[in-house]
Amino acid sequence: MHRYNSFSDELKRVFGCRVQRLSVDAGFTCPNRDGSLGTGGCIFCGGKGSGSFGILHGASVTDQLEHSKEVMTRKYKAVRFLAYFQSYSNTYAPVERLQALYDEALAVKDVVGLIVGTRPDCLSEPTLDLLAEYARRTYFWLELGLQSPLDRTLEVIRRGHDVASFTRAVAACQSRGIRVCAHLILGLPGESREEMLRGADFCNELGVDGVKLHLLHVMRGTPLEAMYRAGEVRVMDRDEYVGLVCDFLERLDPRIVVQRLTGDGNRRELVAPLWSLAKFEVLNCIDGELERRQRGQGGRW
Repeated sequence: MHRYNSFSDELKRVFGCRVQRLSVDAGFTCPNRDGSLGTGGCIFCGGKGSGSFGILHGASVTDQLEHSKEVMTRKYKAVRFLAYFQSYSNTYAPVERLQALYDEALAVKDVVGLIVGTRPDCLSEPTLDLLAEYARRTYFWLELGLQSPLDRTLEVIRRGHDVASFTRAVAACQSRGIRVCAHLILGLPGESREEMLRGADFCNELGVDGVKLHLLHVMRGTPLEAMYRAGEVRVMDRDEYVGLVCDFLERLDPRIVVQRLTGDGNRRELVAPLWSLAKFEVLNCIDGELERRQRGQGGRW
């Protein structure tokens, strides 16, 4: 067991076995890339969408899941799976298409639930009603990208929505019984340590059900790379990031499920920080620091 309310521990409580997320690319785009809001996307986003490496691109949802099942069964001995619609904005389509894709995923053997990642400005009333149906009949999480609780930062990273949009989306989900996981990036340009930690307070105040933390990755070919090479952006070293995450966890409501504490970028496209490629070492360092402090999630809440 961890000193924080980890997603893996929750899944073991709910299902009684090892459950693994399987990432899916269902061919969605994003209003920040298709011209609705912009064409370049957020400054950190690569050409295939955030976190999209390792996916069998171009294959059907079923084929992607079956392929990933084989890998995860062999690698982690998992016996149940969650279909994770990850790349781009996975509610950015008519509800008929969304329902067909989600149902296809749930029809795959041993897939026991859904995680749908999207933006707060891609949730129409019909879409929210559809998601509420899945929340009632299967294990379901909606992952909402916020990245920062500061409007100033959202403008810098060209996010295309404000904090108020996120707040409204969370309230709309809560009124329908949809569990929300907030996605935050630590280390965004211009933010102080205290401003980054305010993300924990913001999540507590909103009453979100889950949190995903990601360190700022500089990926090849992104606007962020140009800023980094020009010296306009710095990335944290490992010890700095570990300490920041532990401080964040201590301020976080212990009820909130921690779904991720770091990220591992595609090593062929990652420019910095290269230490993040050793994901499990980073997680071990976080566990070790919490142990050293003899505190955990909510210790300073």
